[in-house]
Amino acid sequence: MPAKTAKKRPAADLAYASKNGYERISPAELKRCEEINQAYIRYIGSAKTEREAHDEAVALLEAAGFKDMRGYERTGARLVPGDKVYRSSEGKTLMALVVGKKPFEAGMHIVGGHTDSPRIDLKQNPLYESGDMALLDTHYYGGIKKYQWVTIPLALHGVFVKPDGRKIKVSVGEDPADPVFCITDLLPHLAADQYKKTIGEAVTGEGLDVVAGSVPASEKDRKEKFKYNVLKLLHDKYGVTEQDFLSAELEIVPAGKPREAGLDRSMILAYGHDDRVCAWAGLKALIDLKGTPDYTACVLLCDKEEIGSVGATGMASNLFENAASELLNLTSQSYSELSLKRGLHNSWMLSADVNALFDPMFPSVSEKRNSAHLNHGLCVTKYTGSRGKSGSSDASAEFLAHIRRIFDKGGVIWQTGELGKVDQGGGGTIAYLMARYGMQVVDCGVGLFSMHAPMELAGKLDIYMAYKGYLAFMKDGRK
Repeated sequence: MPAKTAKKRPAADLAYASKNGYERISPAELKRCEEINQAYIRYIGSAKTEREAHDEAVALLEAAGFKDMRGYERTGARLVPGDKVYRSSEGKTLMALVVGKKPFEAGMHIVGGHTDSPRIDLKQNPLYESGDMALLDTHYYGGIKKYQWVTIPLALHGVFVKPDGRKIKVSVGEDPADPVFCITDLLPHLAADQYKKTIGEAVTGEGLDVVAGSVPASEKDRKEKFKYNVLKLLHDKYGVTEQDFLSAELEIVPAGKPREAGLDRSMILAYGHDDRVCAWAGLKALIDLKGTPDYTACVLLCDKEEIGSVGATGMASNLFENAASELLNLTSQSYSELSLKRGLHNSWMLSADVNALFDPMFPSVSEKRNSAHLNHGLCVTKYTGSRGKSGSSDASAEFLAHIRRIFDKGGVIWQTGELGKVDQGGGGTIAYLMARYGMQVVDCGVGLFSMHAPMELAGKLDIYMAYKGYLAFMKDGRK
């Protein structure tokens, strides 16, 4: 008998093109999309720093029945499949998980985002006076365009920590009754020399000092009266002195709440989408995970990504490996380094970080076919890096095929995207730091306009699909 010939598929089925998600989503899902985004707006409006993002996350986890893993560590109680726990590191980095049916050695399904964002930090001795004003000396954190931070309303967030360990939380500029802060700029009439400078030189790092006050203290013989009056106000409200700045972490961030954007309310304008949008979507997915997954579902909310993931709370440290060791010890009959290494090697991870959207106002920096587009869904980024993929973990085709299967099965609207044209720029995430364990990792997050600006723009549909994609990934049994 003659061999059967393969049935020809219509030409339309052979081609691929990313499509706008609003043309594909059902009315019922649109309602769910709005519910998810309203919950996100509440979170991002309350989480202006990595400390606040951590504390908001812990509150959400505990309300959902998650318990502190350190309680199990102290008592030696065992963790069993279905248990929900979290583990904090210095009140900044957080690991939360639902213990799966399979042993630790089989690996975990990890969604890892970061909760630090570009900002302006106060120096250790910040307060001084000049020109009959009190000012705060600063040092910016992460990659910012410095000119974007002048003349806008700013808020002060952070903590003073006393030598006896007392922690005093500070938030000024968010309540409508609060004063705000600002950084001044030259008026156009006097900016002839400034105009001659490049955009990166027009405002300097040392020129980002914040106006803190302009009323002198009433004492006649008091030196530095403008500075002293600000100190007095801080002491009256928080009980701190100038020396307490030495053990403080105080951040200057844009003041005000996130807002829905566009007449159709299809977008969210907010500070800190990068990367709290992905971190929150992963956290929300873990909280909403029903039943006991086959593989332990884990969410990481990391610190210090914007400055290279360094320090004791960054992913370049051993904090994740240490937490994983504790998890292995609490779930296994016997602990061994070999079991730890096997479990990390067999894990799968979505490095949940944002990507840049194709911006019609700046088309020259992107290659349109390989860029993420607004409302086209969750963006999978096979590689990041720059200058020939330098600094990228470059996910394997085999792992990407698994991700395709998971997302398609879960009804996730998704796309792929690169961060700009070849040699145009680039960026990094925590993916390469996790790939060192041999686990399969790919970057996967929400596309943004104006990334690293004081206010960033994200699409509601893309945020919802990030949540839906992370949830599908945690549920997957690798079948």
